[in-house]
Parts: sequence; C-alpha cells; structure tokens
Amino acid sequence: MSSSLPPPAVTARLRGVRHLALDMDGTIYRGGTLFPFTLPFLARMRQLGIGCTFLTNNPAKSSADYLAHLGRLGIEAGPADLYTSAQATIDWLRANRPSAHRLFILGTPSMQGQFAAAGFSLTADDPADEPDAVVVGFDLTLTYARLCRAAWWISSGRFFVATNPDRVCPTDQPTVLVDCGALCALLESATGRAPDRVFGKPDPSMLDGIRARHGLAAAEIAMVGDRLYTDILMARRAGALGVLVLTGEATAEDAARSAEPPDLTLPSLVELGELLAASRA
Repeated sequence: MSSSLPPPAVTARLRGVRHLALDMDGTIYRGGTLFPFTLPFLARMRQLGIGCTFLTNNPAKSSADYLAHLGRLGIEAGPADLYTSAQATIDWLRANRPSAHRLFILGTPSMQGQFAAAGFSLTADDPADEPDAVVVGFDLTLTYARLCRAAWWISSGRFFVATNPDRVCPTDQPTVLVDCGALCALLESATGRAPDRVFGKPDPSMLDGIRARHGLAAAEIAMVGDRLYTDILMARRAGALGVLVLTGEATAEDAARSAEPPDLTLPSLVELGELLAASRA
C-alpha cells in the first residue's frame, strides 16, 4: 500500500489518532541496533502532539531494564511510556484473580522481581511449596528441574497463565530464541493442558492499560508493529488502527495473504510519520 494514497477511510482514522502503541523489537530497533529513523520519528510525533507508549510482549526484562535499554539507545522514556506483557499479567491477576497470590513462575530474575514487587509471593521448586497459579514467561534462565515442577503444578490443576504467545523472540544474533509460546506448547504436550489465559499481544487487554493511563478511546490509538499474529491481530480485536511496518518479521506478501490484514502496510515508521503529518495538514 502506498504511504501517499491510503484509502479515505484510513485517512480519516489517521486524523483521529492521538496515541501510538509502538512495538519495540522489529519496529523501533532490531536486537541492540536502533533504526536510524526512530529518533526523528519520535521527535516528529512530539511536534504533532501525538503520544507514544512502547509496548512489548517480552517480559524477560523489568520495566527499569527496558527504560535503561531505551536510554542507552538515546530514547528518553519514563515508566508511563512503557507497558509490558508482565505488567498486563500483573494487572489482570490483581483485578480478576485476587486469590492467586502465591505464584510459581518460569521467568527471569527480572520478571520474577516485578511480580514480587507487585506483592505476589513466589514459590520454590519444592512439592511442599504449593502455588495458587503457574505463570510462564520468556525464561532465558530456564532449568529442566523448574520446567518439570511447572508441569507438575499444571497437571495438578493449578491456574495456568502465559505472559505472551510469541513462539520465538527476534534477535540479530545467529540463534533461535525460544519464547514463551513454544515453552507453553511443550508444557501442553507434557500435561494435556493449554494455558487458561494468555496475555500480551494479541490479547486486547494489552491496550487497556494505555487507554486507562491516557483517557483514550480505542479509535484514538494506532498499534504499530512488525507481526501480524500479535500486533495487528490485537489492533483488530481492540478496535484500534493496525499499522504493519516491514522492518521486522512480517513481509508485504504475508500481509497480502493474511485473512485479517493490517489497515496500513508501510516500509517503516518513516512513512507512518509522513501520513500522520499529512492527515493533520
């Protein structure tokens, strides 16, 4: 789709956008490399009065870790500018499952620290230390013993949630980073149980936190990302504008074949900035 001639209906929706939910890896940077257009794009959004929240399905790092990472890349951001799948999981458990206070977590120390700081008790790899629920995330520190303990509690009927559905995590290194969705597939194979609830994109609750923070309607948000089955599907489910950028996972061919295509498919954030500026001219 040309960035200069979007359909009139999409132009009208762009005119109503007040806030961008920006995916991170694959959209504003790749691995540890910031795209050269990211900082000018963010500056342009400030000039246009359009807010931005950085959104990520990756719960492996704490909010403080992510903010520090953004800072090292030259992006100034505070806690209100970031929303992660771990935060979405915490918010949902607090609001909808208050009895789930004791958690067995497959996650990095940073992720576990976020849940502890939110008031949850973390159980040990011990059959006598029983949890109320099992939380599975993108665990870069995974051990076989803890994987087996998680499977035991899941097979015992404990409430089972996943922070995100991603099968792999994007990387600029020569490896495959096995993500939460793949770990949950393994656990489902071992226990016969899929997660009771999967957070992160494409779950529309990922946008609820942004809407609540800024007093926005769904139509005033554009979800911008590089994945069809998380970023764009969530936009559709939430009623937000879905913008696919081709700087990460999905290709233009993928978008054309999709049963639920994005509202806009653009080469990068550069073209989105031009369209948003033009919609306000």
